[in-house]
Amino acid sequence: MSRGFQFRVDATMAEYESSHHNYTIPKETALQALNTIIQLHFEKTLEKKRAVDLQKKELWKLFQFFFLFLALVFTAQVQSTRLQCRHCWVPIGLLSLSHLIFYVSVAQTLRCINGFKYQRRCHKLTLGLATERLRQIRMRMSSSSSVVAGGGEDVLRDDYEIHYQEPPDTYFGKFKRNWALHFGFLILIYIFMVSSSVVLLCF
Repeated sequence: MSRGFQFRVDATMAEYESSHHNYTIPKETALQALNTIIQLHFEKTLEKKRAVDLQKKELWKLFQFFFLFLALVFTAQVQSTRLQCRHCWVPIGLLSLSHLIFYVSVAQTLRCINGFKYQRRCHKLTLGLATERLRQIRMRMSSSSSVVAGGGEDVLRDDYEIHYQEPPDTYFGKFKRNWALHFGFLILIYIFMVSSSVVLLCF
């Protein structure tokens, strides 16, 4: 008795999943849904682009203030008559602290930039997929309407359902190169400023 009941339940669930998987809607509804998805991801792409541009401006301001600070430190060492070789730990300590603070600030800004770029890439991929699905449905509508007047066939669920797209893992290599470029540049600046301080005060 229980086996027969279980068999009927399994058969019913299989039939439901099959019908749910092959769920269809009118083409007009599918077109409207795809247009909504395209509009949403297009706006999100523009939003993330504006966020990236804003963070890049903030990063540029950080570099401007940092180089202005380094110029002031360098000028103070050149014009100072009191600083001697035994005092070189003062500018070196100041440079180390400022580089550490700047490193943290740049790291946080780059993390935001990379995050917004990744999200923008996801929205662009999803937008491209939705646009391609919309083009395919319109082509089928035009071909079917040329054969059958009115051609109001339904659309399968897989044709209009768009999943959120993500780039491959190789996409993160771009972010790693960006990090390496920025922090390699910071290390070179730090070495140059420390060497300059030692030369100015001890030689």
